[in-house]
Amino acid sequence: MSAITVKFFASLREEVGIAETRVDATSIEGLMATLNHLLGAEKLTLLMRDNVRIAVNQTLIEGDCALSVGDEVAFLPPVTGG
Repeated sequence: MSAITVKFFASLREEVGIAETRVDATSIEGLMATLNHLLGAEKLTLLMRDNVRIAVNQTLIEGDCALSVGDEVAFLPPVTGG
C-alpha cells in the first residue's frame, strides 16, 4: 500500500519528470531516501536545494517531520516575482 502522495509543482515537475507519485514513508527523511531510489541522486539533489519548499498537507515545513497514511507532500519551486 502506498501511503503518501507526493506532488511536484511547476518547474520541479519538469525537472523530475513526473507530476505525482505514491510511496510508503513515515518521515520526510524516509521519503527522501525513497525518492533517491525512485528518481536517482541527480533529481533528488534538485529537490533538496535550499530554495525548494516542502509542504505537508498544505502546511510548509522545515526539516524532518513524521508522515501518516493519507498525507500529501508537495515540493514547491522557488517563487519568482516581478
